[in-house]
Amino acid sequence: MTDHFPLDTPPDDTPRDAEEQLTLLRDALRANAITLPSLGLDLPNFAARYAQPLIALGNCNLATAEALTAALLKAAAQ
Repeated sequence: MTDHFPLDTPPDDTPRDAEEQLTLLRDALRANAITLPSLGLDLPNFAARYAQPLIALGNCNLATAEALTAALLKAAAQ
């Protein structure tokens, strides 16, 4: 996975796609009892001409990082 693309080719992702994915991610985290308080869209990124929408995961405390790690490891083991 990369966050780079040719400058002459605009990305296919739209702000609406990013909002929908953000909602899905937030719901998936909530289903695992995980809340990332800073989770949101990276709004300055939308100012670029061919900006690819980004989701900012933000900061979290140690307990949240531990819960997220456990959920990811559990999912990877399945």
